[in-house]
Amino acid sequence: MKLLIAYIRPEKLSTVKKALYARGIYAMSVTNALGSGQQKGFTETYRGIVTEVNLLKKVRIEVGVPADKAEDALAALQTGAHTGREGDGIIFVQDVARTVRVRTGEAP
Repeated sequence: MKLLIAYIRPEKLSTVKKALYARGIYAMSVTNALGSGQQKGFTETYRGIVTEVNLLKKVRIEVGVPADKAEDALAALQTGAHTGREGDGIIFVQDVARTVRVRTGEAP
């Protein structure tokens, strides 16, 4: 089993979900996140005060899939989140040692 963790732009969430659904992947967790990466933030002026914004809004998507569907999930996350600009996000792929379904206690 593999766990894919993706940090993407919030406006790309719906296209990522559609790309995952098209490949038959429906189970995911989505949370809001703040962070900085290579994008490094920006400065803005509000009422004459210059403010540095270095923690940008992102969305964290976690997808747990069997090892044979990991490449499909990775491709869906990449194509759905891609804009071609800096700050598109990053995807981490991890091995999962063990999973247990809470309701039944079985290992899927």
